[in-house]
Amino acid sequence: MSCPRIEVDLGKIRSNTQTIAGRLGPRGIGVTGVTKGVCGHPAIAQAMLDGGAAGLADARISNVQRLCSAGMTGPITLIRTPMLSQADQVVQSCETSYNTEILVISALAAAAIRNGSVHGIFLMVEMGDLRDGILPENLEDIAQQVMQMSGVALKGIGANFACLNGLAPTALQMAAFCDIANEIERVCGPFLEIVSGGNSANLPWALGEHATGRVNDLRLGEAILLGVEPVSGDRIEGMYTDAFTLVAEVIETGAKPAPSAIALVEPTLARRRIAQASGVSKRFIVAMGHQDTDILGLSMPVGSTLIGATSDHLVIGTPGTQPTLGSEVRFQMNYNALMHAMAAPDIKVELLGSPPTRPSRHTQGKVEHLALV
Repeated sequence: MSCPRIEVDLGKIRSNTQTIAGRLGPRGIGVTGVTKGVCGHPAIAQAMLDGGAAGLADARISNVQRLCSAGMTGPITLIRTPMLSQADQVVQSCETSYNTEILVISALAAAAIRNGSVHGIFLMVEMGDLRDGILPENLEDIAQQVMQMSGVALKGIGANFACLNGLAPTALQMAAFCDIANEIERVCGPFLEIVSGGNSANLPWALGEHATGRVNDLRLGEAILLGVEPVSGDRIEGMYTDAFTLVAEVIETGAKPAPSAIALVEPTLARRRIAQASGVSKRFIVAMGHQDTDILGLSMPVGSTLIGATSDHLVIGTPGTQPTLGSEVRFQMNYNALMHAMAAPDIKVELLGSPPTRPSRHTQGKVEHLALV
């Protein structure tokens, strides 16, 4: 088999989606499967849909186009505010998009008119993460401007949490967000189809004992793919954390002495030494490095220690029996490592488990509108 490679268990992704959709559904919350962490891989996206995701979302138009080229039939949303230069591509590939800039929305409206379609708009609200989002005091004015435009239709609002500042949302923040949804409806009319409350970091709130208010959608990527809650890193009960495995080949084995003391001209070099060797240590090297993944996001094999890495070498220490030359070493990944590895040109993806189904858009029934986010 080719190395390095990522082994993907589609059955576990389907199961994770089923589990979380089954828990959120009774609370009135649908699941949108976010595929940006896997670069819009069609089979993985379909596994999410098979598991109960109402729709798909991605942050890059290239990933959306990959899904469309593979024949994905469900609606797909762009969750990063579109580039002004890509307005036509966004309208041609996505039913809806998240937006924060009125100039971009105007460009999408013009592109939709040229395309003979109506593009759905979700307005992202700044609720404390301080990344993307319209300040609440400006939201009403922008919403009214969107309502007056031809070529676009205001479908709902969304919020983001724990992406930039790493803080999970509080019940008070979520209640304020629901109040904003009610106020926008009061001013503009009862039209908000979707109130998307956030991402995987919202799960503790969404599954808590309190009411979830107006929120009827969560955009979930990390929770489905890795089975963990991103703020704490804790495993979500009943979810698989090993749907993805990174496999690399051993290209050198042996023992080497500890490095000599040197003067580090560049301070950042000191941080690259993960484990300081002492005396002679047994170690091995695998054919993978910083160009392939986030090395610090890898879980080392049991008993092994990360010594360091360069662009294309990963050096691992082991107190026990060394792997043989040409053998394979398996790693679990966090979300950063997964994203980098899926985007690396030299890492192949091997799909495990039963093949996904291909339900048509017309067979998704009452959840069709939820697939807009």
